[in-house]
Amino acid sequence: MLQIKDRQDRLFIGVIALVHVAFFLMALCYTRIYMGDSYEYIYEALNIKSRFFFYSGNAVLPIDAEYMTQRQPGYPLFLLLVYLFTTNNWLVLVLQNLLSMLNIYYCRSLIQKIGYEKRHDWLLLLLVIGYPSQFINANTIDPDILLQSFTLLYAGSYIRLLQSKDIRFAVHLSVALIAGFMVKPVLYPFAIVHVALVLIPAIAWKIKMQRPLLLALIPILAVLLYNYSNYTRTGKFHFSSNQAFNAVYYFNNYYSSRYGVAYADSFLSAERQLIAEQPSFPDRYDLANAEGKRLLRANMLPYTWFHLRRSARIFIEPGKAEIDLFSGKLTYGQLYSKQPAGFYVTLKKDGIKGLGNYIRTNATLPLIALILLLNCLRTIGLLLFLRCRNVALPVRIFIFTLLAYFAIAAGPIANTRYFLPVSLLSIGCAAIGAGRSRWLSGKQTL
Repeated sequence: MLQIKDRQDRLFIGVIALVHVAFFLMALCYTRIYMGDSYEYIYEALNIKSRFFFYSGNAVLPIDAEYMTQRQPGYPLFLLLVYLFTTNNWLVLVLQNLLSMLNIYYCRSLIQKIGYEKRHDWLLLLLVIGYPSQFINANTIDPDILLQSFTLLYAGSYIRLLQSKDIRFAVHLSVALIAGFMVKPVLYPFAIVHVALVLIPAIAWKIKMQRPLLLALIPILAVLLYNYSNYTRTGKFHFSSNQAFNAVYYFNNYYSSRYGVAYADSFLSAERQLIAEQPSFPDRYDLANAEGKRLLRANMLPYTWFHLRRSARIFIEPGKAEIDLFSGKLTYGQLYSKQPAGFYVTLKKDGIKGLGNYIRTNATLPLIALILLLNCLRTIGLLLFLRCRNVALPVRIFIFTLLAYFAIAAGPIANTRYFLPVSLLSIGCAAIGAGRSRWLSGKQTL
């Protein structure tokens, strides 16, 4: 249970509260609180409220099978906590800001169990405040703050399991994981990794396998049950209608990087048309899935290298587009139709000479440069943490596994929103690593 024990705790939560208030006031000023997917979550919450219909499309229009499983019910049910009384999204944002504050304080409490010292609060605060995505997403109608909550609860439960050697904490693990992938599908393949995370320590502790195996398999059983529920509604045994097409969408980024935006757009348009021509949802899903596998087989080595490079970039990605969208300097129409040349595209196309014009036309660049610097410092601290012998090796392996999973899952779409579920954990571990290094602690402890 979280407790505020002393003046330092009060000071920490006070600073975090002030930053959240500042971003909420900015949200009131800019009014850019919706992202491209927000309305689907809102539709589903309202459809549940009015007719208990789990559907993320406009129910007044003809029913589209894709919207039956496009969005998982976790976040719409969260919205419903407010919508049951009033359909007011500003109240939702107040709730999300409170949840974000709780996530940050819980993460601080969590990392204290593995070596964090309160005297380094200044560094933790610097890294948290220096990652604006935390506060932007707290003031946007999207599910990532809620997903962050369940990811942190999963991490906290696993660390307690390792430290107590009590397999009963696997129940908490399974519940947190199930809640997480019912918010966003990115976590449901982690149910396979979860089996290993539960069974490996159980084997090391020489516990009889029946109970650990049952607890380890609970999330997989939940996935199968949800898939079957989707089958009864759509005729296709699957978890999310987004899943199959995402494999194709990843290649849009790959082709854009390799052959240019025009070629990638043409490719994506042709794929969408081919898929849309199929007569039923199961046919469309199967074709999209088959296309993704075909493209991967045809480009296995170059695409794998591309995917891993983009995955690694997520650790330092400053989130310029996200900041510009929040402040109104960029609209979703410009983002998806005009394809503005970003920093990486400009650098690749025009080299160092092209950056002068890029700097002149991007007023937020000094802020982005500062965020990038802090992200690089965070990454260095994280690497120091992974080498830190004062932290138990199983804990370090777990943290690495969780961070690597989210990075690889994001792949070519490596923006800050996809890293948010583990960003606080990354920042907290970086603070531990930096705090135990010679340059910050005054002595070598690695």
